[in-house]
Amino acid sequence: KPGSPGEGVPGPRRAGGRAGRGADRHRHAEPDAPPAGMIRPLTEPELIAEGETLGRNLPPRSLVALEGELGAGKTTFVRALARGLGVAEATTSPTYALVHRYQGRRGPVFHLDCYRLRHPDEAEDLDWASLLDEGDAVLVEWPEKAGPWLPPPSHRFRLHHLADEGRRGLEVLG
Repeated sequence: KPGSPGEGVPGPRRAGGRAGRGADRHRHAEPDAPPAGMIRPLTEPELIAEGETLGRNLPPRSLVALEGELGAGKTTFVRALARGLGVAEATTSPTYALVHRYQGRRGPVFHLDCYRLRHPDEAEDLDWASLLDEGDAVLVEWPEKAGPWLPPPSHRFRLHHLADEGRRGLEVLG
């Protein structure tokens, strides 16, 4: 519905500038991406390969939003994205820390897990503009919990549980 968080609606304006400063510059179309709305059933190795490929081809300053139910494969996909971005160390879910910073091939990679936010206004303190300005990529799980504070993502995905328990559905949302 129009005005929903994460639907390309700019976040609240702040004094001295607009929310997500520079966020519009990292929107682009992915030439080889499947059509939006199509759910691709993938095995875990296929999901990992897809994430690594996307990570290798992700433009600098990208914000990737990953939606989906618990256990749908968001963190697995983030780990693969991070490997594709050149992160050598093991990536873990920042559920309690909220943000983890890793060193990638071109610069810092930030992994955020907004699951524990009790209210979207808690996301205001994350300083999204600095994360995007400093980071090579910002990877966000549970972006809907950040509400209007989340800058427009350059890529949006939803991961799904499927009847075939050996597969996860990967849906490109934008």
